[in-house]
Amino acid sequence: MITILRTNSQSQDFTDLVKLLDADLKVRDGEDNAFYSQFNKLDLIKHVVVAYDGDRPIGCGAIREYQPEKIEVKRMYVTPEGRGRGIATIMLNELENWAKELGYEYCILETGKKQPEAIALYKKSGYQIIENYGPYAGVANSVCFEKQILQEK
Repeated sequence: MITILRTNSQSQDFTDLVKLLDADLKVRDGEDNAFYSQFNKLDLIKHVVVAYDGDRPIGCGAIREYQPEKIEVKRMYVTPEGRGRGIATIMLNELENWAKELGYEYCILETGKKQPEAIALYKKSGYQIIENYGPYAGVANSVCFEKQILQEK
C-alpha cells in the first residue's frame, strides 16, 4: 500500500531519495549537471512529500514559493522499483493540493529534455509547456511547465 507523508527537507528519507535523484540526473545530464544542481538546494524547501510502500521510502517531491501566486515543483523522484505504478502522479496531486491549501494559483516547474518520463507525467497531469523562466531562460536542455491549480482569488 502506498502512503504519502507531508514533511520538510529535514526528513532523512527525503534527503536519501534526493541523493538517488542527483545520481540519476548526473548520468542523464552529463556536463550540464553542475549548472542544474545550483538550483536544487534543499535548505529553502519547507514543503516535501515522501511516498512509502509499506515502510520503505520510494518517492519524493517538493514545492517552494517562486512568486507570491506561483509555487515551483522541485525534486520529483521515484525509485526504479517504484516506477510504473502511478506513484509520481499521486505525489504530484498531493503537492498540488498542498499548494492550493497554501493559496497558490499556479504550479510551475522545470525538467530536462533528457527526462522523457517526467515530461510525459506533467503533460498527462494537465501542465502546459511555457517559455523557460528565471534561471532556465535560454537553456536548450530545459522544458518549463505551468498549471493553474486555483481559480483567481
